[in-house]
Amino acid sequence: MGFRVIKTAIAALLAVVAASTLGISSAMSAALLAILGVDVTRKRSLQTISARFFASLIGMVCAFVLFSIFGFQHWVFALYILLAFPIITRAGFSGGIVTSSVIVVHIYNGGLLTAHAMLVEVELLLIGLGSAAIVNLVYMPNPYKRLNAIRREVNELLSQMFEQIARTLHEPAYVWDGEEVIQATAKVEQGHTAAKRELENQMLHPDESWIVYFYMRKQHLDSIQNMMQLVAQVYSKMPQGDQAAQIFEQLAQDVKTPYYTGKTEKLLLQFEEDFSKTRLPVTREEFEVYSAILQLCRELEQYLKISKRDKARNPLLTQDNKVK
Repeated sequence: MGFRVIKTAIAALLAVVAASTLGISSAMSAALLAILGVDVTRKRSLQTISARFFASLIGMVCAFVLFSIFGFQHWVFALYILLAFPIITRAGFSGGIVTSSVIVVHIYNGGLLTAHAMLVEVELLLIGLGSAAIVNLVYMPNPYKRLNAIRREVNELLSQMFEQIARTLHEPAYVWDGEEVIQATAKVEQGHTAAKRELENQMLHPDESWIVYFYMRKQHLDSIQNMMQLVAQVYSKMPQGDQAAQIFEQLAQDVKTPYYTGKTEKLLLQFEEDFSKTRLPVTREEFEVYSAILQLCRELEQYLKISKRDKARNPLLTQDNKVK
């Protein structure tokens, strides 16, 4: 069973017990309203419950007017839909249309338009939706274990990508299919979705650290795809290719290290210094390969800048020091 199913069962039971204890008739209607009010995050739950409560009040007023004028006829309910649904939608409570319909059906089945009958419906709303709100606000599952697991998987995939780039630079004839990029993209999307859900559960002091982290990884993956295009242009083996490969081999280790070593950046600076002293290419083939390697290192420089920039402004990354 999913956690939301468990929460729904608890909310429904709480609503039935509360309604029965208070002596309200149709206590099961409160359970149905509680089921409709349970949601996956705290913020979304409060928005949903508010929409359903006010939509139900609007629906009750419309139903009271229509049933008072035309009586409890089947076609009047259809007229109610034609009148109330647009009003509820324009009021911004379209998410509560189903809940309001449940209340109106309950009024229709009761066949009474007294003040007491309306008060009972309001009490059922408060108990049912209130039970859902309590269950949602009291406890939400801790997402950090899952988020950390996703981050470790992403870091491992990044390491494999850099190893593949290094191997391609060592062996230009080697063909890399780029499967790790597809897997990492899916993992980053999964992590970003989980991070947004966690942000919706933070009511007082929202922390966007995880959002920033996965957004940074999206930028990294874009950069890596650019690197893949440049590596594909290194079609012959050269000493500069081997030297550049050593940088990516170091980065493959750094990305899994629990602190920022700075080794990759030092190797890159040294490479650029050595590259500037290298003789100019003589043949067209040398020129094309040299140019691709140089652009590759420029792309790597941008990758490292993204990491350093987001690490500096992200408390999560500053504490855990896992970004390379």
